[in-house]
Amino acid sequence: MADPKVREAFNVRHADPRTLERYGDNSFGWSLLMARRLVEAGVNMVQVNLGNFGGWDLHGNNFPLLKDYLFPPTDRAVSGLLDDLQESGLFDSTLVVMAGEFGRTPRIFNVAPNVYRLPGRDHLAPCQSVWFAGGGVQGGAVIGASDRDGAYPISNHQTPENFATTIYEALGIPRDAHWRDITGRPYAVYEADPIERLTA
Repeated sequence: MADPKVREAFNVRHADPRTLERYGDNSFGWSLLMARRLVEAGVNMVQVNLGNFGGWDLHGNNFPLLKDYLFPPTDRAVSGLLDDLQESGLFDSTLVVMAGEFGRTPRIFNVAPNVYRLPGRDHLAPCQSVWFAGGGVQGGAVIGASDRDGAYPISNHQTPENFATTIYEALGIPRDAHWRDITGRPYAVYEADPIERLTA
């Protein structure tokens, strides 16, 4: 935080107007622009939380909220980030991961009619989509499949441990790394293998 390059990376509101237009002149666009600038400044891991005009916990009013508020700034900012990383030469050394905390019910229904005017989707733990880009990932690879409803995995399902291990490996964390609790007891960082066919 004391490095002037890192401090300057946070100052995105005064970026070039064309850059702000590319990412979107809104809180999510600023966040991804900031992430890209932090990576350029040497920060090796950045987390950005989505939620430009509210959260993605769409138990109701699913379609208008996605169409009018969530998809447009997300599409602009993510495509701006990926294009920017490609053009700056940072794409191949930067792993970009986009995921939620769990999946959503394939069935759209009125979860809480006394709260929401239109239907939405509830939480669903067994199945969700996650995507990776850059950082040595094989572009266009589709790994695993769900049932026809998108509710349960039916082939090559991955676990949170596989997901985490893939990121650890991209960060260069050694396979024999451990962390220690307050008593000094060691715990392995890696609890699974990276996702097969994702990396070269």
